[in-house]
Amino acid sequence: MSSTAIELQGISKSWGEQTVLKPMDLSIAEGKLTALLGPSGCGKSTLLRIIAGLEVPDHGRLLIHGQDATEQEPAQRGLSMVFQSYALFPHLSVADNILFGLKVRRASAQEQQQRLAEALALTNLQGLEARKPGQLSGGQRQRVALARSIVSGHRICLMDEPLSNLDAKLRHTVRHEIRALQQRLGLTVVYVTHDQTEALGMADHVVLLNAGRIEQQGTAQELYGEPNSVFTAGFIGSPPMMMIHSDLVPLSLWPSRQCFERPHEILIGIRPENLRLQEAGAKRVSATVVHHEYQGADAYVYVRLKNKQTLIVRAPHHVCIQAGATYGLAWDPAHAFYFNQDSGVRLQAPASAVVV
Repeated sequence: MSSTAIELQGISKSWGEQTVLKPMDLSIAEGKLTALLGPSGCGKSTLLRIIAGLEVPDHGRLLIHGQDATEQEPAQRGLSMVFQSYALFPHLSVADNILFGLKVRRASAQEQQQRLAEALALTNLQGLEARKPGQLSGGQRQRVALARSIVSGHRICLMDEPLSNLDAKLRHTVRHEIRALQQRLGLTVVYVTHDQTEALGMADHVVLLNAGRIEQQGTAQELYGEPNSVFTAGFIGSPPMMMIHSDLVPLSLWPSRQCFERPHEILIGIRPENLRLQEAGAKRVSATVVHHEYQGADAYVYVRLKNKQTLIVRAPHHVCIQAGATYGLAWDPAHAFYFNQDSGVRLQAPASAVVV
């Protein structure tokens, strides 16, 4: 069982009257990659900057390896950072950029060369030591930033949107490189991203932030398979979970509707891959096809309900569906989730509550 590398106790932060982080507690495990995920403005970068010592919390305590680091300077915290902008010195070579921190700390020449060789090998930068950042690709420059973090010898690495400047193909490659390095070196990585693909594909633990608070945290499988709110269900998954208002579901499909209090305020959530298009009928949710989008292995079928809401159904790629056609929506009750429409909180209901 992993020990705790970083612990936040009641940490909060405001800018004037604007609350950026509401009081929160969070434990980050030693030797794991923890992703801070959420939309712009949710507080994830502010939280990372508080851990780094670049911002001071208004309230609460920050512990690093059990020691109070709330008022420590960044250099005292024993961590490194990898930024979105790479933060490389353009006039220095790859080797000098990587070794900059060690030279400031006046490490011996032998230690510098040994760590440089190890970092170059780990990041596949051998042969590029003499080049300047301007002579490198975006992926290579990001690997230089990673190498600089590696040679620091710190066991904690903070990454703030490190792949956002790369194209999609390169992001995929560098993502795997970061994960492989983290696991090989046993680093504790706190990784800020707005991209759920990065978070779900890399992290041991995902912390989903919403409006300055922790909406839900857990493994990628837990956030995807057991969302505890409409926000989590809508943010995790591509396309996101589809929400159907209970008033659109025929009464014949609610044999246990009384198990809910005020059932007219319920949203039924189903993932696009669990929705099915069947022959229209009185015992189905009526849906009219708006658009059919080919995606290679499968297709996205956009349908409109009676309340003008548009849903996405993931279907086999070979299915031929015409715009304007009317179908009935169906789903397996075991794959349905129920949420309070007002609060957005998930309702725990028996699987037999709805049979469609």
